Amino acid sequence: MIFFPEKSRKEKKIEQTLLQNYDRYYRLAYSYVHCEADAADIVQNGAYKAILHSDTLRKEEYVSTWVYRIMLNETFRFLKKERPLISLEELDVDKGREDTYENLDLRRALNALAEKDKAVIELRYFDDMKLTDIARVLDENVNTVKSRLYRGLRKLKLELEDVGQWE
Repeated sequence: MIFFPEKSRKEKKIEQTLLQNYDRYYRLAYSYVHCEADAADIVQNGAYKAILHSDTLRKEEYVSTWVYRIMLNETFRFLKKERPLISLEELDVDKGREDTYENLDLRRALNALAEKDKAVIELRYFDDMKLTDIARVLDENVNTVKSRLYRGLRKLKLELEDVGQWE
C-alpha cells in the first residue's frame, strides 16, 4: 500500500492558484517563446516546482506573485537554455488567436524589449497586475518597476511610431 501524505494548506493554496491562473501563466510563457508546446512545458515545469517547493512560500497572501515569479524564472531559464529560431509562419499570425497579441507590430516591439522590461509591461497591461505585485514577482523595488515600465513604454512608442502604429 502506498501512503500519500496529507497536502499542506500552502500546497492546496498553490494548486488552487495554479488552476485559476493557468491561462495567464500560459499566455505569459507563450509571449516569450511563441510556441504552444514550449509554453505548456514551461507552465507544467513551473507548476511542478511551485508544488514541490510549497514549503518555501513565506506568506500565503503572496501566493499569486510567488507563482508568477516561478513562471517567469522558468521562462527565462528556458530562453537561456535554448533560443529557438522561429519564422513568422510559426507565430500563428493569421489564425486570429485572441489569447495572443492581435497586433503583429506590437508583438515585434514587445519582443525587442529587454526581458524584464517586457515582463513589467505584460504583467501590468495584459494581466492587470498592480505595480507592487509586479515588484514582488520580479523581486525588485517598486521604483525600479516604475522605471522599467516607463522606459519600456517609451521604447514601445518609438518602435510603433517607426511602423506608423502610434498616433
